[in-house]
Amino acid sequence: MTLLPFLIAALVLAITPGPGMAYVVARTAAGGRAEGLASCLGTALGGLVHVLASALGLSLLLAQSAIVFTWVKYLGAAYLIYLGLGLLLRQAKQPAVGALPARGSRRALIEGVVVEALNVKTALFFVAFLPQFVSLDAPVTLQLLIMGALCVALNTLADVVAVFAAERLLASDGANGVNGANGVNGSRARWLRRGSGLTLIGLGAYLAMARRSV
Repeated sequence: MTLLPFLIAALVLAITPGPGMAYVVARTAAGGRAEGLASCLGTALGGLVHVLASALGLSLLLAQSAIVFTWVKYLGAAYLIYLGLGLLLRQAKQPAVGALPARGSRRALIEGVVVEALNVKTALFFVAFLPQFVSLDAPVTLQLLIMGALCVALNTLADVVAVFAAERLLASDGANGVNGANGVNGSRARWLRRGSGLTLIGLGAYLAMARRSV
């Protein structure tokens, strides 16, 4: 397992705002902290479904051919570069998430599981992202399970932080305070997006050139 590059890439992807983070923030706005945290747990459980499915499926695929294994890794490196370019070119706006009605913590938990488990983009992400960090010198299935679980844990931690930040922002006094916070957050998000994009492009290029040692 190529641990350090994997951790860097997984952390960058976890802290970069996206639709999943926007969803738990919207759920927090609708039903408060308890509902936001319940939705975080739900999306985490849904993400683990994809981890299990991708680990089993990819293990069978990669065991068939070293050539397939190598090409999957090259495609994974290209995918990182693609994600990095997407972050650099993305316009400075938040993902669109409509107003959500309050559901209660239990309903938010179940809904989070279903939404994430049925998310095709999450499945494609794990299939493209995880194999490039796998080593043939160790059990492939175990490596995929560990890395997938770490991705889910980091994403969930980032979502939990977003829930508490959203709660604090919503509790702030006056519309001017909220607007000012949005301006500051917008500037920080722009620099975070640029830094994340450059990091992912660099990692993708590094992994592509390191393929000769696999």
